[in-house]
Amino acid sequence: MSARGLLKSMAIIGSAQAVRIVISIVQAKVVAILLGPAGTGFLSVLNNLREMGSMAAGLGLGSSGIREIAAARGEEAALSRVRRVLLGGLVLQGIIAMGLIWLARAPLSRWLLDSTDHATEVGLVGVAVFLFLVAGSQMALLQGLRRIGDLGRVTVYSTALGSAGGLAAVWAYGQAGLIWLILLPPLASIGIAWRYTSRLPKPTAAPMTPRQIWLAWRPMVKLGVVFTLGALATTATLLLVRARITQDLGLEAAGQFAAAWSVTMIYVGFLLQAMGADYFPRLTEVIRDREAANALMNDQMQLALALGGPLLLVMIGCAPWLIRLLYSAEFDQAATLLQWQTVGNVFKLASWSLAFAIVASARSGIFLITQLLFNVLFLPMIWFGLPVLGLEVTGIAFLLAYLILFIVIVILVRRLHGFRWQGLSLRLVGTHAALALALLALSLALPLAGAVTSVMLGMGTAFVGGHVVIAKIGPHGRLVSKVARIYEWLGWPIRDVR
Repeated sequence: MSARGLLKSMAIIGSAQAVRIVISIVQAKVVAILLGPAGTGFLSVLNNLREMGSMAAGLGLGSSGIREIAAARGEEAALSRVRRVLLGGLVLQGIIAMGLIWLARAPLSRWLLDSTDHATEVGLVGVAVFLFLVAGSQMALLQGLRRIGDLGRVTVYSTALGSAGGLAAVWAYGQAGLIWLILLPPLASIGIAWRYTSRLPKPTAAPMTPRQIWLAWRPMVKLGVVFTLGALATTATLLLVRARITQDLGLEAAGQFAAAWSVTMIYVGFLLQAMGADYFPRLTEVIRDREAANALMNDQMQLALALGGPLLLVMIGCAPWLIRLLYSAEFDQAATLLQWQTVGNVFKLASWSLAFAIVASARSGIFLITQLLFNVLFLPMIWFGLPVLGLEVTGIAFLLAYLILFIVIVILVRRLHGFRWQGLSLRLVGTHAALALALLALSLALPLAGAVTSVMLGMGTAFVGGHVVIAKIGPHGRLVSKVARIYEWLGWPIRDVR
């Protein structure tokens, strides 16, 4: 069953991402202790440069390559062409980026750090960009071929080895060793991923003509640039929003917005990455079969809401306490923003499984429109609403933008792929949306009552979600069968649901 495979993949990638996040937190803590704020700031500058360089040089091939590999799965000649062009393209693009960053190391160091003292470290970031792109080609291959277990192992082992080696360098060399925290993780990823990709059938060695290379590279770049433009648009929107908030309300308000945004993006990003690892290539394989694609989209939406919905409900009511735990009591406005954003994330979670259908069918123009639509809606609402409603408008705008985007995506996927709602999907979306809105109203008026209610509703919807999940995957296995018997004992036996 597709639901069982999706759930297993979510568990593997979710566990790997959880380990990665814990290692990242420990790494940040150690750097802060050893080098203080100056070291943390220097590392963040190097990381940001690496991220921007990888985004610009990669042209989104790491993401679009997954789609092309999945689409070519089962066709040896086509798959071989995609594999070779993906690796060759990212290697060439990485070499160009590495050379440009090295040549511009002095002016970049002066611009980013107000000094040329760290020009060498800045130049070495170019090497990290090259390594990151090469590692990305291997990760795309594993994900496109749905080697989810291998993908999870590479994520955990490379993060652990890269961080351990980097922290050892920081311990030995101080701030001069920070560059190894940038270089070692992608280097470890290449080495570990090669162990698994080398076991795959080798691509055919037949020479490729320039036209064949172009025909394989062009669709990857065409879709990949859309991913890149979407990410850049969101980055630019956030920059403008933060600037507007700072100008109108000051740096403290900008900090409140940053805290809420960080929490909501970390949670939802973690959830979506765990769910998308197997779903994207799986949907790409069946996207031309409307019945199979329709069933898979409904399955993914149902699992997403059954598993993620209860946590979103709890976050709405418990946001003030969560923010205090992660930040401090001074971030009370951030808690309110997080509550509005979490309601918006209910619609984001519901629309996410449908939006992948647009990517899977390689409709890059339409996908770009949906990528830009959130920003086009979000920014003007804040720009004109900030003087009237204050900082809270950023949360309201987030909710309204994702509600509208959800409606638009449903219409588009229905017209492009004949999407049809299953009754269970509609019930889950409607129930979670209604409960989230009701909890928001209660939590804003009576915070303590909202927190208690949110925990109760979270437990209730988790109980319902567990029934949905077991019904989708079947009551097989020792633990699952025991849970299924509990439902049966309560008078709610497990049956197939749609």
